[in-house]
Amino acid sequence: MNEHIVKQFDVDLKSIRSRVLQMGGQVEQQIAKALEGLTAGDMALIEQTIQNDDSVNRLEVELDEACTNIIARRQPTAVDLRMVMMVVKTITDLERIGDEAKKIAKKARSIHAADTHFVPCVELRHVAGLAIEMLRKALDAFARLDLTAAAQVVRQDQEVDAEFKGIMRQLITFMMEDPRTISRSLELLFIAKSIERIGDHAKNISEYVVYMVKGRDVRHIGLAAIEKEVAG
Repeated sequence: MNEHIVKQFDVDLKSIRSRVLQMGGQVEQQIAKALEGLTAGDMALIEQTIQNDDSVNRLEVELDEACTNIIARRQPTAVDLRMVMMVVKTITDLERIGDEAKKIAKKARSIHAADTHFVPCVELRHVAGLAIEMLRKALDAFARLDLTAAAQVVRQDQEVDAEFKGIMRQLITFMMEDPRTISRSLELLFIAKSIERIGDHAKNISEYVVYMVKGRDVRHIGLAAIEKEVAG
C-alpha cells in the first residue's frame, strides 16, 4: 500500500474503533438501567431498556458493514487484518451483551408485574458490579491494546463464575424450602446467568486484544497460559 492508502486505512480504522467504544458505552448503560429497573421496580425504565436494544442492534449492523468495506477497499494483511478481525469479533460480543441486558430487563418486568411476595432475597449487586467492571476494563484494554488489563479481565471472570454458582445454590435452597418461590427464583436465576454471560463476553473481548497484540488465539487455553503469554 502506498503512503496515502496507509494513512486513509488508519483514519478509517480509528473511526471504527471509536464507534465501537461508543457502542460499548451504550451497552454498559443498558446493563445499568436493566439492573436499576430490577432493583427499583421502575417499569418505565425497564421498558426503555428493552426498546433501546434496537439501537445496539443497528450499531452492530453499521459497524459490521464498515469493517466489510474496509477489508474490501484496503485489503489489509498481517497486523492490520488482525486489528479488523478483533474489531469485528468485539462488535459481536458487545451486541450479545446488549441482548443479555434486554433479557435482564424482561425478567425484571415479569417479576414486578406479578406477585412479589415470594421473591427470594439474593444479592446480585456485587456480581453485577464485577461484570460491569470487567466490561469497562475490557473496553479500556481494547482502546489501548493493554495486555495487562486484558489478563486482569480473564482473571476476574473466575470470580464472577464463582459468585454465580453461589447464587445458584442459594436459589435452589429457596426453592426446596418453599415451593412458592420457584417461579421468581427461576427468573432471578436467569438474571444471574445473564450477568455471568456478560462477564464471559467481556473476557472474550480481552482475549481478542491478546490475539491482536501477540498474534496468538488464546481462547480455551486457560488463565495461567494467558498470563504466561502476556508476560512473555
